Amino acid sequence: MPYEPPTHTVERSLRATTGAKIVAGVDEVGRGAWAGPVTVCAAITGLRRPPEGLTDSKLLTIKRRTELAEVLRTWVTSFALGHASPEEIDELGMTAALRLAACRALDALPVRPDAVILDGKHDYLGAPWRVRTVIKGDQSCVAVAAASVIAKVQRDKMMAELGIDHADFGFADNAGYPSPVHKAALAERGPTPYHRLSWAYLDALPQWRHLKKVRNWTDGSVPEIEGQLGFDF
Repeated sequence: MPYEPPTHTVERSLRATTGAKIVAGVDEVGRGAWAGPVTVCAAITGLRRPPEGLTDSKLLTIKRRTELAEVLRTWVTSFALGHASPEEIDELGMTAALRLAACRALDALPVRPDAVILDGKHDYLGAPWRVRTVIKGDQSCVAVAAASVIAKVQRDKMMAELGIDHADFGFADNAGYPSPVHKAALAERGPTPYHRLSWAYLDALPQWRHLKKVRNWTDGSVPEIEGQLGFDF
C-alpha cells in the first residue's frame, strides 16, 4: 500500500517556535505484549533526507525492516535504546514503565535533546523534557520513524534470544505478543520468567492465576489495562 514518506515538518516547527537546536524522535515497542520488556528508542536525525522507504516499522516487511535498521544505525546522528523489564512493568504500571524506558534512552544519548517528538497522543514523558506529541508520528516524522524501526528490530532480536530456552512459546515469531502458539504454551506450561504477571491474560488461566501480581492502588489511581488483551478476541 502506498504511503507518504515522513518529513521534518514537526522538527522544523519545534526549532522555529522554541529555539530547539537538537530534536529527538521517540517511539516505543512492546506496549501490548504479554512477555518481554517495553523498549523505547530515541533518535536524532537532523534535517537530512531520510533513507528510501523509511516509515512506521509496522508497515514494513520483516526483511525490509531489518535491512533499513542496519542503514539507520549509521545514518542517524545518534540513537539510544531504553528498556523497562516485565518486573518494572508489573511494579510501576505501563505509563510509568514507558517513562522509565524513555528516560533511559534519552539519558543514554551522547547529547541532551532540547525537544522531543513523541509518537502518539499521550505525553508519558513529561517534565523536564519539552515534548511535542504527534499522532502517527512514526509515519509522518523522520526521527520518530527512524526510532520506530530501530526499536522494533532490536526488541524482536531480544525476544528471539529470550525464546531460545522457551521454544514452545514462539517468541522468535510473536515477540511476546499473543498468538495461538503463545496462548497454547501459556495454558500448558504457565508463564515464563519473562512474562508480565500483573496482566489480565492470567485471569483466563485458572491453573496459573495464583501467580498473578496485584498492585496496591493506594495512591487513588486506577489499574492500567491498555493493551492487556485476554484470551477472548
